[in-house]
Amino acid sequence: MAEAIALVGCKGPDQETEYLRILSAAMPEERLIPFRTMDDAARTAARVAVVANPDPAEVAALPGLVWVQSLWAGVEKLVSAFDRPLPIVRLVDREMARTMAEAVLAWTYYLQRDMPAYARQQRERVWHPHAYRKPSDTTVGLLGLGALGTAAAERLTGAGFRVVGWSRSPKAVPGLDTFHGAEGLPALLGRCDILVCLVPLTPETRGLVNADRLAALKPAAALINFARGPIVVAEDLIAALDSGHLAHAVLDVFAVEPLPAESPLWSHPGVTVLPHISGPTDMDSAAATVAANLRAYRRTGRVPDGVDAARGY
Repeated sequence: MAEAIALVGCKGPDQETEYLRILSAAMPEERLIPFRTMDDAARTAARVAVVANPDPAEVAALPGLVWVQSLWAGVEKLVSAFDRPLPIVRLVDREMARTMAEAVLAWTYYLQRDMPAYARQQRERVWHPHAYRKPSDTTVGLLGLGALGTAAAERLTGAGFRVVGWSRSPKAVPGLDTFHGAEGLPALLGRCDILVCLVPLTPETRGLVNADRLAALKPAAALINFARGPIVVAEDLIAALDSGHLAHAVLDVFAVEPLPAESPLWSHPGVTVLPHISGPTDMDSAAATVAANLRAYRRTGRVPDGVDAARGY
């Protein structure tokens, strides 16, 4: 049997036990050991680490690593954690894409059907129906056209929404008007009734949705952030909501998680706060993906395609 694989970043013993059980069942030929229980010899011998949301220092304490397999799609904490080139393989999982697309569609409906207004009216005991707005009269802009963005686009167009998309570099998606680069972003924003953030967090996307970008949206537009918290400048978002230019924001991700109790986002009438639940990892599906990657590596010696360190994803 090959050297043990390090399992790093589980949140507590219950999650560690669950992950070990599911991953071991998917690849019984491998030996997984939690980082915390590995002795110095095992840490030195490990060539592969499977990580959840790890402390980068723990991964860096495995000096013999050849590559890292993430159980998350987001890998921004790992990209800058090493003083040597080390392939980091993101979780590219069809089930995660399906789950995220489902969440994008659900919360887009929430905004299109004026659910925040009706919730507010219920609290105020106001009985007032609003005019119906068809999906075909609603333009949804997707920031990010990777696996998650393209899956969301398919669900949204299938539901009748007008959909436009933006990516860092040119990308064609059937049925979508697409824009790219810094010059393409204002054109997309000016068409959006609802803007959905699905881009990875990189130096280029940190603070991407700032006061100027929010001002470029249609009046009374809405925002959904299912990407990473620092992509949206929180102070600028609150100012846009307070001015009335932005009607509502659905936020599932934050710069600090859990969201601190003193954050003004909790009580802001224009914000729906979610506890990072839009695209949860399905461990059975993820384990199958990880097992396939490891078997290919053991068979060929070739590391799976990983993150481009220069781009950050």
